[in-house]
Amino acid sequence: MIKIGQWNKLPVARMVDFGVYLSAGDDLEILLPARYITEPLTVGQELDVFVYTDSEDRLIATTDVPYAKVGEVAMLEVVAENRIGAFLDWGLMKDLLVPFREQKTKMHVGGRYPVYVYLDDVSKRVAASAKIEKFIGNVIPRYQKGDKVEAFVWKSTPIGYTCVVDNLHSGMLYSNETFRRLEPGMKIEAWIRRVRPDGKIDLRLAPAGSGRSRSNSVADDILSILQESDDKKLRLTDKSTPEEIKEILECSKRDFKQAVGHLLKSRKITLQPDGIVLLEA
Repeated sequence: MIKIGQWNKLPVARMVDFGVYLSAGDDLEILLPARYITEPLTVGQELDVFVYTDSEDRLIATTDVPYAKVGEVAMLEVVAENRIGAFLDWGLMKDLLVPFREQKTKMHVGGRYPVYVYLDDVSKRVAASAKIEKFIGNVIPRYQKGDKVEAFVWKSTPIGYTCVVDNLHSGMLYSNETFRRLEPGMKIEAWIRRVRPDGKIDLRLAPAGSGRSRSNSVADDILSILQESDDKKLRLTDKSTPEEIKEILECSKRDFKQAVGHLLKSRKITLQPDGIVLLEA
């Protein structure tokens, strides 16, 4: 069965001047236009193609790679607007529609918005929605603590970052445990900290037990900054705010303090009231 808005492996049924027709079963054929054919093909040869509908609602195949498939979230740019909605660049010839009913606020040309790509059940067209919460959290998460996942940074909040986990669930990365700068639209690796009773997920940016390796990395960053500084000094102390530390080192305050302790123990730095000073070897 053909999967619209997904990759499909389809055999060549017949060749025509303007491309090839691919067999999709039940006497259904889908055109792969000639502009996507870069080498000679033979009947029966299977091709990996992305299938969606063209401007006349006919199924069409392409070898271009979209920025997102059906069932995925992505940050996409609006390239046009009209009376039915906004159109997003998703890497294919035909732009992706966000109907007005699927917009949270009016989308404008040039803006970038997080959206969920879905297949409309009635029209069988691929479309997008800014109302991501409609499409996630409908499956019970089956993760164990420490499992590795893919997280899409959806939006920032006063306590951290709301993420979409594996395109299925809602998760949270807390600011006080985030050791690098994140922006909405980023796709990152994350690890399960815990699954809450309401099905929402707490995440972490590193595997459990990796604190030593993170602090070692921060220690390397501190040494690099000290060595490149004219006065061999970094104006951070244990009284610096988490925000100040994150701005300079992109790490948590806890990792900063562990890194400083490691450098003190190895006699590479000394502490002054207004900062860290490099000890000459």
